[in-house]
Amino acid sequence: MDKPWIKSYPEGVPAEIDASAYRSVSELLEDSFRKNRDRHAFQCMGKAITYAELGQMSQRLAAWFQLKGLPRGARVALMMPNVLQYPVAIAAVLRAGYIVVNVNPLYTPRELEHQLKDSGAEAIVILENFAHTLQAVIRNTAIKHVVVAAMGDLMGLKGLIVNLVVRRVKKMVPEWSLPGSTRFNDALSEGARHELKRNDPSPDDVAFLQYTGGTTGVAKGATLTHRNLIANVLQSEVWLDPARKRRPDIDQFVCVVALPLYHIFALTVCGMLTIRTGGLGVLIPNPRDIAGTIKELKGIPINTFPAVNTLYNAMLNHPDFKQLDFSKLIAANGGGMAVQEVVAKRWFSATGVPIIEGYGLSETSPCVTCNPVTATEYTGTIGLPLPSTEIAIRDDDNNEVPLGQPGEICIRGPQVMAGYWNRPDETAKVVTPDGFFRSGDVGVIDERGYVKIVDRKKDMILVSGFNVYPNEIEDVVAMLPGVFEVAAVGIKDQNSGEAVKLFIVRRDQSLTEADVMAYCKERLTGYKRPRMIEFRKDLPKSNVGKILRRELRDGTV
Repeated sequence: MDKPWIKSYPEGVPAEIDASAYRSVSELLEDSFRKNRDRHAFQCMGKAITYAELGQMSQRLAAWFQLKGLPRGARVALMMPNVLQYPVAIAAVLRAGYIVVNVNPLYTPRELEHQLKDSGAEAIVILENFAHTLQAVIRNTAIKHVVVAAMGDLMGLKGLIVNLVVRRVKKMVPEWSLPGSTRFNDALSEGARHELKRNDPSPDDVAFLQYTGGTTGVAKGATLTHRNLIANVLQSEVWLDPARKRRPDIDQFVCVVALPLYHIFALTVCGMLTIRTGGLGVLIPNPRDIAGTIKELKGIPINTFPAVNTLYNAMLNHPDFKQLDFSKLIAANGGGMAVQEVVAKRWFSATGVPIIEGYGLSETSPCVTCNPVTATEYTGTIGLPLPSTEIAIRDDDNNEVPLGQPGEICIRGPQVMAGYWNRPDETAKVVTPDGFFRSGDVGVIDERGYVKIVDRKKDMILVSGFNVYPNEIEDVVAMLPGVFEVAAVGIKDQNSGEAVKLFIVRRDQSLTEADVMAYCKERLTGYKRPRMIEFRKDLPKSNVGKILRRELRDGTV
C-alpha cells in the first residue's frame, strides 16, 4: 500500500524497525541491567535505585514466585501507584516466565473482582493502601499468593518514617486482613536464597494483559505479546532519536513518570523505553497532587515529560511551575486524550518545547502515530504513523476511502495485539480479513501522511486519557432500585476533556441526584463517576427500542 507519511519523516528516522532485536521483554530488561549497572534507574520521593539493584531485586522476587510453584504463563496482577516496587515487580513477573496483569489501584471491589476473575490471576502484588479492596473479593478469585508492599519498603531508614506518616499521620492505609500474605521485603529475602530458573519466552508468548473496555462495556484483556512490546519500544525510541541527538551534552536522559505505570502509555513510553535507553525515571506516586509533583521535580533537569492534556494544564496553572528546570527538555509527549491548542501554546511559551501529540490504544501497545519531535508548533493532528506501522482509512464495508475523506482508522503493525484474552468473538469484531485492527475512531489522512481524528464511532467517553464505556456505567446504575432507565454519555469538560453525564428515568420519584452519586462512589472508580445527572420523563429510542445516546449527547432531544 502507498505510505505517504514516509516522506514526512524527520531525517534519520527509518521506515522500518527490526522487532527481532530481542526475543522477549525480559531479555531487553536484562540487557539494560547489565549495560547500565551503576546508573540510577528509578527515583521516588528522593530515593533512587540503580539498574544493578533493579536487576537483583527483580531476580529475587522472580525466584520467590517460582518457589510458589506457579506454572509458566501464570497471570500475576500488580496493583500499585508509581512506587519503586512497581518496576521491580514488572521485571520479576516477566523474568519468571509469567504474564503481568496491570490493575488500577483505585478500582472498587466490583471492578477488581472482574479483572482478577477474567484474567485468572493466581498471584498479586499490592500496595497496603489498597489491600482492603482485595480483602473484599479475594475469596471469589483464583488468587493464591499475595505480596503486600508498603510505600517505604525500598527507601532504607527513610522508609520507616515514610510508612509511619502514611499509616499513622495521614491515615492512608485502611484496616485490612489477608491471611497468608507475604510482605514485599520478606518475599525478596526468601527469594534471595533460591536460584531463578532461566525462562526464555518466545516472541509470541503473552507478556501483558492490558485491560480495556469495549462496546459491550465489559473490560477485556488486550493480549500484548513480547514482540508487541519490544516493537513499540523500538518504534518509540527511533521516533525520539532526532531530539536526543540534538543534545549530545546529556549523558543520561531523565523521564518524568507522572502517568500511572498501569496505564499502557506510561508502561511503554515511561517505563520500558526509559529502561531500554538506560535513562532515569522519576516516579510520581500521586500526580493529582500538583504541588507535591512540582516539589518532587524541583532541581531535576527534566528531559522528557510524557503526559495527558489535563496534567500539562494543571502544571501550567500552578504558581510554582516556573520553578522547574526545563532548560534540557527535549520532548513533551502528549497522548491518552486530545491536546488542546490553548494548552499546547501555553506550554511552548513556558518551556520553548512543543507538546508532541500522538495516538495509541491498549490494543496497540499503545503507540500508533506521533507528530515529529522536530515539530515547532501545534498541528492539531495526531501525527504520522510510526515506523513499520500501516494506517488505512476505511468505510463500514472495509473499503479504503479516498485521501482526505473520513473513515475508520485501521492499524496494522508489529505492535498490534494478538487478540482479546479468551474472547475470540470480540477479537473477530475488530480485526479485518487482511489483519488490520479497527480502532473505532473516525479520522482522515492528508497527502503528507498526517492523521487527524474527527469523531468516534464508539460511544466511548475519554476522561483524562482513560476509556470509560457507557454500558458499564449504565449496567451499574440500572441496579439502583429507584432507576427505571439510564443512559450515559460524554460531555465536554474543561479539566478532563470529557466527563460522564447520566440521563435517568426514575422508577421512584423520591430518588435524588445525591442518592445516585453516593451509589456510584461505592461501585465505580473516580474517573468513571458521573459529573452531571439529568432526570427525564423518557429517553429517545430507535424503532427497535435502543436508547439513542448520540441524540442525548448532541442535545437534539
